[in-house]
Amino acid sequence: MEIKDNDAVLYPVFMALEGKRCVVVGGGAVADRKARKLLQARAEVVVISPEVKPGLESVAIELLRRPYEDGDLEGAYLVFAATDSREVNAAVALEAHAKSIPVNVVDRPSDGSFAVPSVLRRGRMQVAVSTGGASPSLARTIRDELDNLFGPEWAGLVEELAVARRRGEKADERLEGEVSRCLSRLRG
Repeated sequence: MEIKDNDAVLYPVFMALEGKRCVVVGGGAVADRKARKLLQARAEVVVISPEVKPGLESVAIELLRRPYEDGDLEGAYLVFAATDSREVNAAVALEAHAKSIPVNVVDRPSDGSFAVPSVLRRGRMQVAVSTGGASPSLARTIRDELDNLFGPEWAGLVEELAVARRRGEKADERLEGEVSRCLSRLRG
C-alpha cells in the first residue's frame, strides 16, 4: 500500500470527500494547507496536534490539542501525516496502512499511499500536475505556467457546459466556438 518504487505510476483520481472524516495530524503551515483543501471539498476535518497554527482551529470540526496516539485514525476515510516529526509521521502511516486508510506523508511521500498534485482551479475545472512526489516544486512551477494560460473565463465556460449537460443538451455552436477560441489561445 506504500509508494515504494520510485518508478511507480500513480493512478490519478478526484475523490468526493463531502461528509467524510479526514484526519490531519499536525498543526503547522503544511497541515493548515491540507486541512483547508479538505474543507473546500466539504470533508469533516479532524486535526490532531498539541500546537495549532492560528486559524487552523476554525477549519476543524474536531480539534484534539494533544500528541497523536495509536487509535486516532479510527473511522477515518483519508489521512495526512503533516508533523515536523519523522517518528510521528511514520507512526501515523503505520496505523493508516494497518487499517487500509489512504495516507499522505508530507516528509516522506514513499511512506504514504497517495501523492497530492499541484492543482489549478477555475470553477469546476481542475487541472492537476504531479511528479509522483519527485519534485513538488516542479509541479508547482508547471501549475503556475498553466495559471497564465487558463484564465478566469474557463470557470464560466465550464459552468455553461455543465448546465447544457444537465439539460441533456449538447454544447451549442457558440459554446463549442468559445472552447475552440480558448484552446487556440493556449496553443499560441
